[in-house]
Amino acid sequence: MRLTVFAYLFPLASLGLAILGPVFALPFSGRLAGVETFLLIGSCFAAVHHAEAISSRIGQPFGTLILTLSVTVIEVSVLVAMMLNGENNPTVAREAVLSTVMFVCTGIVGACLLLGALRHREQEVRQQGVNGYLSVIIAISVLCLLLPEATNSGLRGSYNNFQVAFIMVGTVVLYGAFLFMQTVRHRDHFLPDEREEEAPVRRPLWLHVPCLLAALAGIVALSSGVAAGVEEGLDRLGLADPDAVVGAVVVAMLLLPETITAIRAARNNELQRSINTALGSALATIGLTMPAMVAVSNLVGRPLILGIDPEDRIQLLLVLVLSIVSFGTGRTNALNGIVHLVLFAIYVMTLFVP
Repeated sequence: MRLTVFAYLFPLASLGLAILGPVFALPFSGRLAGVETFLLIGSCFAAVHHAEAISSRIGQPFGTLILTLSVTVIEVSVLVAMMLNGENNPTVAREAVLSTVMFVCTGIVGACLLLGALRHREQEVRQQGVNGYLSVIIAISVLCLLLPEATNSGLRGSYNNFQVAFIMVGTVVLYGAFLFMQTVRHRDHFLPDEREEEAPVRRPLWLHVPCLLAALAGIVALSSGVAAGVEEGLDRLGLADPDAVVGAVVVAMLLLPETITAIRAARNNELQRSINTALGSALATIGLTMPAMVAVSNLVGRPLILGIDPEDRIQLLLVLVLSIVSFGTGRTNALNGIVHLVLFAIYVMTLFVP
């Protein structure tokens, strides 16, 4: 991976604007929000750049964990800023988590399978590793997005705080158990094939670790301005379900670096690395972002709505079942990618025409 000056300029520019904005009392405007959004996206790419550099030094799968956890920090900061911006936005967390699962399991996975198959006809993945991802994603998706509305308190239009807290603790335990299996107990299930392994690139950690932290700090600092700009821009469109579109736009923006990384790996016939990146981002989001958002909502006194709409339930269950089938044999082809991408297109359509 080539080093680029932009990987260092974007974090510095983001931190600089975040510091100088309050000092010079810059008023909020669409132009300023646009600049902040541009810098935030650039800092996302910079964070992924430095996370990948660290990954090449410490090896897989720990490198993939650094990448996915970095994206989780980014997403939580932006979602918290959106929740705290203006009036309470109780559905922002569920919409973002749902969008992440749908974007990853249909859009990103579909693009990786299709583009990889067009170049290599068929590709292979380690079934044990993929099954590990999918089992935890399925469990947490149902627990966080479906179960709260199906309990007695949920059916009455309110949530039992103990139930929600217990579910969130369960999701963190599931994610922690997965991390242990991925990095310690069954590490070989998630490693690429020998033909996919690349020679480790030795780069100084003292350079990339501070830059990664600076990029994440810049993203957190700019997230409030970006959240206000995104919400204001979408409000002008008069959408039928603006919260769903806002969540999808944020997810698409923040997952762009991982999307490029996963597609590039698939085209290089590194499907295992591609799936690690794609499903890892979805799992980290639903396993960490939702509990973090619930904790923040309780601290600031802004309640969240966790249950999803009926059409979203059908699509969520459909894509979870499809994911099991697509990776059931350990070999994928272009048809698998086409099916995932068709479901992705239908999901995007329902965002604008619910």
